[in-house]
Amino acid sequence: MTMEMKDSGSVVLTAYHPHSPARIPGMEQSFVQDIPPGHSPTSRKSLPRCRRINRMLSNESTPPPAFSRSNSQASVDSTSMEDFWCEVENIKESREDGSEEATLLEFKPADEGELEAEWLQDVGLSTLISGAEEEDGQALLSTLTRTQAAAVQKRYNTYTQTLRKKNKHTVRDVRDIFGTNDSSLAFETVPVSPVPSNGIQLPGQKPVWKSVTSNSCLDCGLDKGSPSITEELSYEVSFSESIAVLPKTQEWPKNQRFKKEDSALPKFIVRKSRFGLTEVGDLSPEDMKKIRYLSLIELTAFYDALGVELKRNRAERVRGRENGLFGVPLTILLENDQKKVPGIKVPLIFQKLLLKLEETGLETEGILRVPGSASRVKNLHQELEAKFYEDTFDWDQVRNNDAAGLLKMFIRELPSPLFTVEYLPAFITLVEKISKIKLQLQALHLLIMLLPEANRDTAKAFLQFLKKVVANEGKNKMNLWNVSMIVAPNLFIYKGKRANQQEMQAAATTAHIVRLLIRYQDILWTVPSFLISQVRKMNEAAMSNSKRQLMFDKGVRKLLRRKTMERERPERPEGAVTFPPYLQSDIPEGVIRVYAPLHSKVSMAIQLNTQTKAKDILARFHCENSRGSSQNMRGQIQSLHEIGGNIGQHCLDPDAYMLDVYRANPQAEWVIKPKAS
Repeated sequence: MTMEMKDSGSVVLTAYHPHSPARIPGMEQSFVQDIPPGHSPTSRKSLPRCRRINRMLSNESTPPPAFSRSNSQASVDSTSMEDFWCEVENIKESREDGSEEATLLEFKPADEGELEAEWLQDVGLSTLISGAEEEDGQALLSTLTRTQAAAVQKRYNTYTQTLRKKNKHTVRDVRDIFGTNDSSLAFETVPVSPVPSNGIQLPGQKPVWKSVTSNSCLDCGLDKGSPSITEELSYEVSFSESIAVLPKTQEWPKNQRFKKEDSALPKFIVRKSRFGLTEVGDLSPEDMKKIRYLSLIELTAFYDALGVELKRNRAERVRGRENGLFGVPLTILLENDQKKVPGIKVPLIFQKLLLKLEETGLETEGILRVPGSASRVKNLHQELEAKFYEDTFDWDQVRNNDAAGLLKMFIRELPSPLFTVEYLPAFITLVEKISKIKLQLQALHLLIMLLPEANRDTAKAFLQFLKKVVANEGKNKMNLWNVSMIVAPNLFIYKGKRANQQEMQAAATTAHIVRLLIRYQDILWTVPSFLISQVRKMNEAAMSNSKRQLMFDKGVRKLLRRKTMERERPERPEGAVTFPPYLQSDIPEGVIRVYAPLHSKVSMAIQLNTQTKAKDILARFHCENSRGSSQNMRGQIQSLHEIGGNIGQHCLDPDAYMLDVYRANPQAEWVIKPKAS
């Protein structure tokens, strides 16, 4: 159902639902009647209007509709969402007074089979469409789990069936791709069947997590009002493989409400494996690209296992400005900023706005919620565009509420949303369909892994700031739910031509998503170890394929040289074995040579044992070089890096057990250098 909103400007939520709702009797009239004739939508009576909208969307003011209402809106009372709708009104007014540019995002309708073709391309399997024998695609397929392979097979089957209907020509059979003649691979739209030998939870049994000997863990939860019971998260087994058949009671019960108290959210801890934890910035860009491929496949398999449709938008590419500060795509903004500050990952203007608020605004009552002066914000916007890069802008003149307004304006004016428009419906759908916070968090985790690097780094900086705002609740009166309600419209509402009732009902859902993003951000920016293991296998498979291809290309030359070499080479004793070069080294098993280019002692051979950690090696180098280190190294945080072999580059957790890492990648080099900021 789509409905003209006569008093809401051009604001629309990017929430798309699988079913078209029945018509709500009297709903259109209720929006019109609530605004007196001649009342200007731009008048400054924001608060009463926010309350009116909220009443219309609450259970108290609307009779039970014929269809099942959006669970998110039914989950909160009217007063708890008042700040959300007031923020929507503030956004609308800032656009109507001309302080923001109106860039519309339009969506392309998808032809049958096109979404599947795009999905296969986005996961790095364009080889299945082109028919080419690409090494990367083969390596990726060889690393998939059972549920991931089923997800790929399901999309490929849909694509090929559509192709046969359209073109009526032969396409590759899925059994040729997966190298099997077993017809039992056909995927059904049901959760995966349990296989106990693969670490999967059996129906009726409790999940079994691998034991971890390390005492270190990632504790993600706010201390204030936190529940005494905590839950562990495991990264050892893929999320989709760990899902058992979900009973129907796992879905949101009717009339259940989101509990807006911070203590309602569970406390999660992630036990460190012997490999430690890996953050997104700890891997090379090449390996992070593979993480994104695998994350989309795993997310799709995860939704399939839950029986939830993975919704996706197909947005037309919107070209933003190529210079300036506001309304410029993040990638272009960073390219311009990196000319001034090489290696920067978050736009300079965004960093400066965050710094201004952190220095002077964290204790301001109602920060983010209380809007600044619209005229001042407009003037500051224009002045920043003219003076920021000339370093002549006077930041002392900026009031805290105006700085918060500029920060939110920057996010809203991005040509593409910070959390990317393609998978915004996926954020919404899972929260509405699945009530278990742990499953919601796992889906969010994979969605974060899908973000482009510029979006992910900027979102991380923003969420870190929001966490600081919540930490100062005692003075600024902004708790986690307050902050989430204010931020949600700025992240999940985009500029469009229409707004419909069902989309507006996703308000509580988007606020809940922001709450999860803020509360569990330390978990969300950690790369699951099962994905890293798959990247290692993928790199090994690619290297193996490359070696075979190299041998094939050189086959003719080798054949011509073989007889000459055999004549010159002495006969080998019977039973002699030839070892690969890395095993012919004079370094014995369990000993690694660590290089430290910035230290006075640039290399050291270190004998590993079962208790040697990365931080022990760093401490040894620090002790040996405490006097002779270069001036450039002092003050920098040094980390041990694993380079080459089956990984591009991996900054190791100080608590990683080195013998385990060495055995996982015996051909790697080990280098001590500053960690990338």
